[in-house]
Amino acid sequence: MPIFAAPVRDQQFLLEDVLDIHRYSNLPGFADVQGDVLGAILSEGAKFAENVLAPINRIGDIEGCKRNPDASVTTPKGFKEAYRQFADNGWAGISADPTYGGQGLPHVVALAISEMSSAANMAFSMYPGLTRGAAEAIYAGGSDAQKQQYLPNMFSGKWAGTMNLTEPQCGTDLGLIKTKAVPQADGTYKISGQKIWISGGEQDLTENIIHLVLARIEGGPEGIKGISLFIVPKYLVNDDGSLGARNALECGGLEHKMGIHGNATCVMHYEGATGYLVGEPHKGMRTMFVMMNEARLGVGMQGLAQAEIAYQNAVAFAKDRLQSRAVTGAKRPDLPADPILVHPDVRRMLMDTRAFKEGARAFAFWTALYADLLHRSPDEAVRQKADDYLALMTPVVKAFLTDRGLKAVSDSLQVFGGSGYVEEWGMSQFMRDARIALIYEGTNGIQALDLVGRKLAANGGRAVFTFFNEVEDFIGESNADPALKPFIEGLRTAKDRLQQATNWLMQNGLSNFENAAASSSDYLQLFGLTALTYMWAMMAKAAQAKAPTGDDFYGNKLKTGRYFLDRVLPETALYLTKVETGAEAMMALDLEAF
Repeated sequence: MPIFAAPVRDQQFLLEDVLDIHRYSNLPGFADVQGDVLGAILSEGAKFAENVLAPINRIGDIEGCKRNPDASVTTPKGFKEAYRQFADNGWAGISADPTYGGQGLPHVVALAISEMSSAANMAFSMYPGLTRGAAEAIYAGGSDAQKQQYLPNMFSGKWAGTMNLTEPQCGTDLGLIKTKAVPQADGTYKISGQKIWISGGEQDLTENIIHLVLARIEGGPEGIKGISLFIVPKYLVNDDGSLGARNALECGGLEHKMGIHGNATCVMHYEGATGYLVGEPHKGMRTMFVMMNEARLGVGMQGLAQAEIAYQNAVAFAKDRLQSRAVTGAKRPDLPADPILVHPDVRRMLMDTRAFKEGARAFAFWTALYADLLHRSPDEAVRQKADDYLALMTPVVKAFLTDRGLKAVSDSLQVFGGSGYVEEWGMSQFMRDARIALIYEGTNGIQALDLVGRKLAANGGRAVFTFFNEVEDFIGESNADPALKPFIEGLRTAKDRLQQATNWLMQNGLSNFENAAASSSDYLQLFGLTALTYMWAMMAKAAQAKAPTGDDFYGNKLKTGRYFLDRVLPETALYLTKVETGAEAMMALDLEAF
């Protein structure tokens, strides 16, 4: 049975010592996490993740979901009870607007809770995660009446939500959508079409499911400009808030997937279902991107979360598994062999994962804090910077954390040797669950194209140049501290390489778009490594300030940071070289040669 302990100490270190969220106590929601309250919230979240979600993770993987003859879906044993407890404890609306029943706590705190639950049980956590994304889309683009009708029950966990984008003929290219919406005399629409890969499209956890569906209004423009967004509830909602008739939609089947078996991934059939337009006609993508960006940050967190639980189990195994003697002589002469943790190559895999996950957590939390500042700060300049950063960093968080998260899970499985390949140890599930995160919510290749093709050039490059200036300011402020010298030098090196790659793209990508496209994935990796170097410099500064306390936590944090500088940071040189090779070699073969 795999183990899991929520990383509360590390999360609290980031929130309080590195990000110093208490300095934002003047902003809405932040005053509610002052003093010991933050620690209490994280501790309660940890208890739920460790004691309720983790024990049913393997059950969900083995049992999966079942579609019944009446097209209903039964989730695995224990999921329904866990979801009821999740809702009753108030986790569903922890950072939602109190106007609609939420608790209004900072988004970055909610993300910490989400990390715990995703690590403990990724498949389960997708149900409330997608509900929150759907609710945010309604919150951003819905009418006041729609917000009042749907959000309180979604934020309470009484109702769930989904996003319906993909169809058999279109995934990334949503301009190919065929699902149609026919206007009715009463202002509603009749929605007809098929959607695939709909997570949580049908389940037995909630009394209603609020589907957000992309469709094309009859007579609307072709392509992406003709797509509208609709609320299509499983059960229609009466004016008094009670549930009415069953809508004309159903789960046509469940996908048989590589992983996340506990989440119901459905083929959805809409056969003249009643739908309600969200926002303006033909402007659906604008509102849907609110949901997609929320989801992409959550998917990045899934990569980190699976790395965390895989690492914990690999460390436990490496301490217990006896194989061979250390190359420098026996470390445990009282035993027939030494624990494999003494071997440098095992240490390499574990330290790679540790350095990644601790830096990645900081990067995800740092980005989430800007989401809070965007919506809560009264300062227009702060909001503009936050908006720029969220646009720039979201594809990096999604793709970099899932790419590296999968590698971390793979390395952790490798620590187990043959045992890792055997189902009973649980590592296979982490590997299978983590793999989807590189694909859904926009494949990582699409994230890289978005970063290079759209986000870098937006507003004349304002976001990326702001980031460079912020890093330079940090270097200048910290340069005089000799204890931080390795981190500052490493940060300068990474920043200079990223800046050189950015300049190369600006000079060569515009003249030949294939240069930008060919270099985009390598550029994203370079950006992610630079961001983590910045995070490690900030963490080192905070840990160094606390090091005199003698607490091993801070000393170990600094040692892990030095490992990142010595063993991971050098990869930035590789990715800079690959960026600057451009497209020539990649595109040299004729199509017929493949």
